[in-house]
Amino acid sequence: MRVLIIGDVVGKPGRKAVEAILPGLRKDLGIDLTVINGENAAGGFGITYDIAQELFNNGADVITSGNHIWDQRDIIPYLDEGTPILRPLNYPPTVPGRGYIKVGNVVVVSLIGRVFVGNFDCPFRAMDSLIEELGEGRHTIIVDFHAEATSEKVAMGWYLDGRVTSVTGTHTHVGTVDTRILPNGTAYVSDVGMVGPVNSVIGSNTQDVLSRFLNQTPRRLNVADGPSRFNSVLIEVDEDSGNATSISRIDREVE
Repeated sequence: MRVLIIGDVVGKPGRKAVEAILPGLRKDLGIDLTVINGENAAGGFGITYDIAQELFNNGADVITSGNHIWDQRDIIPYLDEGTPILRPLNYPPTVPGRGYIKVGNVVVVSLIGRVFVGNFDCPFRAMDSLIEELGEGRHTIIVDFHAEATSEKVAMGWYLDGRVTSVTGTHTHVGTVDTRILPNGTAYVSDVGMVGPVNSVIGSNTQDVLSRFLNQTPRRLNVADGPSRFNSVLIEVDEDSGNATSISRIDREVE
């Protein structure tokens, strides 16, 4: 099985890059399942139902999220329906939505970190509970860990090594070069990256961000324009064991 994990899609430029790249990539690489982080797809903050459908129409199978999942109230009613949009697993159980979904024989999990991000339930214990709930046997489990601190992401990789198929980081929008298979068969990368404008500060207009840093005053962050970058990783899975056999970066430039 081939699973493509796509980094945070940022605004309209990111959505256009998905439209330009993903359908052909699925065909050329023989992708069986595509997981895409869509929590910045609506102007950089959250996702709407219509935008989610746009991503599905262009080849996404599951949309994961993170700390911006509540930014667009339009999406909240759909989180409890059958639409394959996930909020992080370790939000309190009283909030709308679900943190994982089964797609055929694959379990896709959205998870959020706590270091420099916010106060959430423990992501490590949340995964322990889910794995126990899934029961004995080796499952194909794909984890999108939406976290800020590299140390927290690396720790999660080691914590879940041999118990899940992959742990891939999102949230920082900067792709890392540490793709590897951990000793017990789990594919890992600290951050997949983003799908969004190259000439930006992690997707936002550079002048908006610089104004915040230099003046320490509020300023709206707008999505930048210009050429975009499409960041993703391809994971090959042995379905019999649930182990990953390879992980590699798939990056493309989009004019």
